[in-house]
Amino acid sequence: MGIARHDRGVVGSVRALASQVHPVFMLPPLSASVFGAVLAGRFRLLPGGLHIAAVFLAVYTAHVKDGYVDFHRRGEDDDHPLTARGCRLALVASVAAGLTAIVGLALVAGPLPALLSLPGMAIGYLHAPQLDTHPVTATAGYPSGVALALLGGTAAQGGRVWPTAAGFAAVVLVLLSGVKVVDDASDFDYDRSIDKRTVAVTLGRRRAALVAYGLMAVALAGTAVLSAVRLFPTSAALAPVAFAAVAASASRADPELATMLLVRGSYVFFALLVAAVWFRPLG
Repeated sequence: MGIARHDRGVVGSVRALASQVHPVFMLPPLSASVFGAVLAGRFRLLPGGLHIAAVFLAVYTAHVKDGYVDFHRRGEDDDHPLTARGCRLALVASVAAGLTAIVGLALVAGPLPALLSLPGMAIGYLHAPQLDTHPVTATAGYPSGVALALLGGTAAQGGRVWPTAAGFAAVVLVLLSGVKVVDDASDFDYDRSIDKRTVAVTLGRRRAALVAYGLMAVALAGTAVLSAVRLFPTSAALAPVAFAAVAASASRADPELATMLLVRGSYVFFALLVAAVWFRPLG
């Protein structure tokens, strides 16, 4: 049995493997790695490149494992471009390449960025079926990976994590956890039918919405407070204002539309944080 289910030959196999690269979900952790370097105040190409590669491979591993479990083991998905063998081969290759990048990172930048990268690979591999069935790990897995990418990106450049980077990582973790609760609510009926315990299934849609927007509110308030005490640049306080406007619209929409709005709003939020750190328009 080959790698691809629908196409034959090398081109078909490459196309099937490339289908597991999902830019919408890969952009935030990769951007977080770069943002971490911005916070460190410099970008050394070799450690920065190794860290970006480790982050990419961790997310790629998560996508391949998720598709393998959902289609070949659970029978949840209607289709998948990779055969079961193709999924297993892709997992072996991506984990091996990711661990190689992490070892290289330890050699050129020290143990801390490598230690911060290992949990991301573990989250990617264990996302399904271990982590995606519990309300806490199903919600916080991906946001934790993004937060770790930010911390690792900083450590890869400077060998340590500054309080500012830790503050940004905490804000990212809480905000994206709120968005993830809303995202999971869009699959409420199906998740409940297979006893998948997301926050929405566990608490119900109404209380899950309160948890989701409560988490987002905490992240926005935290950003404002950390800007006021000058741990963040003053202009970072503009980011909560922009996201709050999006969240207000999302709160009146159905979960699917709300997720789309909140994901795009989070891009704006992070872009404003990067701009605040990079340009410091208000000093």
